[in-house]
Amino acid sequence: MSQIGSFTRSNDGTYTGTIKTLAIDAKARLVPSDPASTSEKAPDLRVIVSGVEIGAAWRRTSKDRTYHSVKLDDPSFTAPIYANLFEGDNGELALIWSR
Repeated sequence: MSQIGSFTRSNDGTYTGTIKTLAIDAKARLVPSDPASTSEKAPDLRVIVSGVEIGAAWRRTSKDRTYHSVKLDDPSFTAPIYANLFEGDNGELALIWSR
């Protein structure tokens, strides 16, 4: 597992941080989706980089914690990137990627 990003959460539910890999070094925001959406499959958050939506995140719950399952995609990617956003002990959130 590799950490490819770190974020902090604002009081309005927006997450702000960076995503860094060998090919990506971008400031990103995860913003709450439109609450008017009635679809069960609609994401909870939208991933925005430079004003462009490049992904989405869905709230998940495991036995012992709540996290966000994140899918990042862009025409420059050969395939989507899947990661999970977990809150650490210090309140910072880590975006963890694994193959």
